[in-house]
Amino acid sequence: MIDTPNKNYLSNDVVIKGSIKFSNEFVFDGNLEGDITSADGILTVGENANVRGDVKSKIVIVKGKVHGNITVPERCELHAGSQLIGDLKAVRFALEDGATFLGKLEVTPNNAAIKDVAVLKS
Repeated sequence: MIDTPNKNYLSNDVVIKGSIKFSNEFVFDGNLEGDITSADGILTVGENANVRGDVKSKIVIVKGKVHGNITVPERCELHAGSQLIGDLKAVRFALEDGATFLGKLEVTPNNAAIKDVAVLKS
């Protein structure tokens, strides 16, 4: 993987019990028992990742497993092979063939989801 400025990466051998806060771009490919939050970041949940907690970020790309709610003011993508067990609030949503989603979906094109994430900036 090529290192780029302002991009954080945690590989699949990382196990965390607690919350993660980040800015800019973050790729998480490990195991997490806790929440991930960012007011204006881009989160990629890697193919090997297993997140048990809520996710709030500007953009979320899921390639692994998330067992919790996701709230995004821009877009959320669930790629083939990914799994989301929880509710999703987003302005834009993309679901690839082969992704698993079990929960409630709320797509609000009028940016209402921003109110939920804006609290993070405080």
